[in-house]
Amino acid sequence: MSIKKTLTIAGSDSSGGAGLQADLKTFQEYGTFGFSAVTSIVTMDPDNNWSHGVTIIDSEVVRAALKTVLSGGPVDAMKTGMLGSVENTKAAADAIEQHQLKNVVIDPVMVCKGEDELMQPENAAAIRDLLVPLATVVTPNLFEASQLAQTAPITDLEGMKVAAAKIHALGAKYVVIKGGKALQTDKAIDLLFDGSNYTVLEAPKVPGNHNHGAGCTFAAAITAGLANGMTVSESVAKAKDFVTAAIKDGFALNQFIGPVWHGAYNRQKS
Repeated sequence: MSIKKTLTIAGSDSSGGAGLQADLKTFQEYGTFGFSAVTSIVTMDPDNNWSHGVTIIDSEVVRAALKTVLSGGPVDAMKTGMLGSVENTKAAADAIEQHQLKNVVIDPVMVCKGEDELMQPENAAAIRDLLVPLATVVTPNLFEASQLAQTAPITDLEGMKVAAAKIHALGAKYVVIKGGKALQTDKAIDLLFDGSNYTVLEAPKVPGNHNHGAGCTFAAAITAGLANGMTVSESVAKAKDFVTAAIKDGFALNQFIGPVWHGAYNRQKS
């Protein structure tokens, strides 16, 4: 049996639900072997209303990690998450180009969960200019989509379609905008655009707020699906089911946060 290899270039979430922890758990659930290059360490302070602290890893360390991972040859699929700096974004882009990596999923993380301030405007621009053109799939949420497309805030499906077309024009082969439960609809809605056709993915909204890591998990599931030989549309459809199950079985870590449960999909299938 040939074991498929998957890579995440992302931040470490100390609470375990998102970031590279979510990615590696998802990769494992898909039966792939996960590698990581850590770009930042995110901590949360329970004594200060769960405020976030972000420690950026030096880009030379990120480059060394990527050299380590790719010493055995290209991986079958990869994704990026929180990169933390322009230099780390450049390191990710260089690795993709130098090793001619395929099945590239760019999750353009621009804010921490529960935060609403753009972490680094210059890095958002670097993601747009350097990584989106290399993407097989780019997976922004509504806020990130408006930043990449440089549109007004997105509040409905039509706005998602406009943004998806603009992001596709930047060079990404496929765009998946994660609307999730943020839209004022009775369904959790995501949108896939391939440059010609729009596909709307719907699932029932799951009550409660045990959804920490849902976006990272969705992008990681797409990545692992591609590694396993699925088409983009197949990968996105299964990822939607995977993350819906994960949200349904999410749990309260503490009074501030509730992560998704990455083992839920396979458990319900067994």
